[in-house]
Amino acid sequence: MKIESDFEISERSLDEFARVLIPEAREKDVKITSRKIGDELEITVKTDNAEGIIRYKDLEESLEDQRIVMVKTSLLKAYGKKYPWGGLIGVRPTKLVRKMLALGFERAEIEDILTGMYLVSSEKAELLMDTVEKELQFLNREYINVYIGIPFCPTKCRYCSFASYEIGSTLGKYYPEFVETLLEEIEITGDYMKQKGFKIESLYIGGGTPSTLIERDLERVLQKIKEKIDLSYVKEFTFEAGREDTLTRRKLELLKEYGVDRISLNPQTFNEETLRKLNRTFNRERFDMFYDIIKELGFILNMDLILGLPGEGVEEILKTLEEVSKYDMENLTIHSLALKKASDLFKESHKHDMVDRETIEKKIAEILEKKGLKPYYLYRQKNSLDWGENVGYSKEGFESIFNIEMIEENQSTIGLGGGAISKLIEQEDSFHDRIERVVNPKDPAMYIKEMKERSAMKCRLFDEKK
Repeated sequence: MKIESDFEISERSLDEFARVLIPEAREKDVKITSRKIGDELEITVKTDNAEGIIRYKDLEESLEDQRIVMVKTSLLKAYGKKYPWGGLIGVRPTKLVRKMLALGFERAEIEDILTGMYLVSSEKAELLMDTVEKELQFLNREYINVYIGIPFCPTKCRYCSFASYEIGSTLGKYYPEFVETLLEEIEITGDYMKQKGFKIESLYIGGGTPSTLIERDLERVLQKIKEKIDLSYVKEFTFEAGREDTLTRRKLELLKEYGVDRISLNPQTFNEETLRKLNRTFNRERFDMFYDIIKELGFILNMDLILGLPGEGVEEILKTLEEVSKYDMENLTIHSLALKKASDLFKESHKHDMVDRETIEKKIAEILEKKGLKPYYLYRQKNSLDWGENVGYSKEGFESIFNIEMIEENQSTIGLGGGAISKLIEQEDSFHDRIERVVNPKDPAMYIKEMKERSAMKCRLFDEKK
């Protein structure tokens, strides 16, 4: 993309925007002009025979990137592109809203900026504002959170890009040594956190599929957490069980015994043929059995769905939504399928099927109303269905603090286990944070080999925490 502009703009930034939303514009010559008309700013973008113009009130004293934003949305207009999220392609649109709130903008002003300048639909703008207003009730930098990654699954789903290896694969042979290494890492890091006096607000065991751990090893991990990690301040302890084919009643009883209060049981879709093609086993009878046990034991329950899986159109998605409405969950997370580079679907050049988003969103709204579920965290991903979003909904009082803090990158994280990311997040000024990371290897063999070295790196990083 060759750019001629009367003000400075990054060609790389505009090219990346075009790559995601307007690929046909990438090889074009683009001419950009700007002018001020009274208290308004007007941006005109011309390319070939196409022209896009946006005029909006001049907010450059507060929003320093206003011209760049308007160039991008003018380009959308030039090519007649209309997306629910307009020109927003960032993962965390909630951060933008929080910044504007910090600058003193009121809700109505922000919604007008989103719809008028970013070309976000009014429905998405309202969803975004509702979500941020809920998040602000929970964000708290006085605490940290802890994530423990178990990088094993019974099978590898074709859409998955997470740190996950089939327990029956070649790397599965490292399972016993992985468990021993994880126990040692919990001890090392737990002692360090106690020494530093860190207050842990939430603890999350994810993966992979953590319930791939056999009963004996699950108890050993939970026991080590109880012994070595100060849980005095913990407000929630989550275990991502995910797949019913990894569960037993004893595992759930152990989780309850050791203080886990939140469980994920994730169907993703209720169309069993879809799951079979995605290399994921699913047995509805077992799913229902473990759902009943989870409710009997008194866990807070989350379910995950993925919209846009291969071969699923409106009929299949509506079926899944109808089925999930039969369950009583405190949390429901609805994802739009994103094609990640590490997933098999991406490598196979899978293309999204077109779906009637309006019909699906209407059905989702009906379920949310019926269940009393409201949005509390939100993020977006590139290469996702119809430029959709991933939204967590919950009943009042059952919001996941961990999910909010992780997505907002507001709270520091100490990560243990395979693929876990530790983040030190320190505020530089009212609108910017310094974020530094230490990443544990995903590969179980490398994790085992490098655990002590990475633990030392983590401790050195968090020695800087104010």
